[in-house]
Amino acid sequence: MKLRAQYDRGTNCETRRAFKLRDSPDPMQPDSSPQERNGLSLTLQPELLARMPGAGSSNGPETGDDVRVPIGSSSGSASGRGATSRRVRTGSHGHSHSHAHSHSQEHESDSGESDLESGESSSSLSELRYLLRWLKKSLPFIVILSAKLVIQHALGLAVAVGLFTTFMYVNKSIQTQVFFHDRRRKLHCAWLLVFLTSSSLLVFYTFHTQSLYRCLIFANPTIDSQNFWEVLWSVGVTNFIVKFFFMGLKCLILLVPSPLMTYRQRGQWYMLTEETGQLYQVIAPVPLWFRYLVSYDEMETSVGLTLGILLALLYLIMKLLALYGLSGSLQKTLRTFFSSKLNGAPASPAQVREAGDICPICQADFKQPRVLVCQHIFCEECIAQWLNQERTCPLCRTVITDKVNKWKDGATSAYLQIY
Repeated sequence: MKLRAQYDRGTNCETRRAFKLRDSPDPMQPDSSPQERNGLSLTLQPELLARMPGAGSSNGPETGDDVRVPIGSSSGSASGRGATSRRVRTGSHGHSHSHAHSHSQEHESDSGESDLESGESSSSLSELRYLLRWLKKSLPFIVILSAKLVIQHALGLAVAVGLFTTFMYVNKSIQTQVFFHDRRRKLHCAWLLVFLTSSSLLVFYTFHTQSLYRCLIFANPTIDSQNFWEVLWSVGVTNFIVKFFFMGLKCLILLVPSPLMTYRQRGQWYMLTEETGQLYQVIAPVPLWFRYLVSYDEMETSVGLTLGILLALLYLIMKLLALYGLSGSLQKTLRTFFSSKLNGAPASPAQVREAGDICPICQADFKQPRVLVCQHIFCEECIAQWLNQERTCPLCRTVITDKVNKWKDGATSAYLQIY
């Protein structure tokens, strides 16, 4: 019995020492879970378990395995808390797994979009390279075809280039002579008039078989009315000839002596001539295009004729709308033409003396002084030239006119009316 008691005391000391070792944290191992620290279970080492009573039973744990012993709670509550801890761990693991999975999906989507964009750019580049290779291979044929077209239509191309260069040269020269006022060269103006007349006659003589001059009087020339290119050619030539005609009228206005026509009156005539010329250019191609749209010889049935008449009516409606817009502009031009107070009223000698007898624009003595609604006085030519580009008084910026009449400087519109 004495030996039994000593054995039991030794066993209890070793058990308590094992408990202390179990409760003390191991610096080399990760911290245990809160449930284990709160006394849910204890882990006993096999060598300590072997010294406890009943260690040699057949149902004991195998060597090398830890044994967990529940303490201070029932098996049901311990299992419940263990299940809860497992659920917590499982939930946290699932959350981290879903978070990582979402990040991977976003990364895959971004990479997919970048791959798609790179694929589109690479496909566009490949198409561009293919087009460049095709042009490189087809370049000799394109050159040969262009040379054939140039040779075949050499006369027409030469005439088109000549008409355009003539228009640009004469238009610039007229504006320069208008700017010179009294210092304009009348001999140069006469040369411009002769040059325009000779150019127009040369075109009519070169294409006398087509009777292009008939387009000026709204008659049909002797061309194939069903050939689109011939109709387009006739319309283009007629438009340039109309421009030349009204530019010639501006040259005649330049040749009028200064005592007979003041600078302000010349500007109004330039403006009226240009507006009338634009209206005529809109009406001139109507017979040519109307005949082309109505002609349907290849379709002798009533359907072809009905379709041609319908297209011609739509064209006429479009032209009427264009003419309605131009008519409003022409009415404003006529009101400006007949308005005597556009550039101000004649200034009295007292007003001229109060202004200092010097024009603020040219810094010289007043010539035909005009007083504006703001009571500022300027030379008639100076203020007329200013109002060709501006709408306000040069000094106080009071609005004098509601429209800038840009055609008063003798310019001609370069717009080609082809329909």
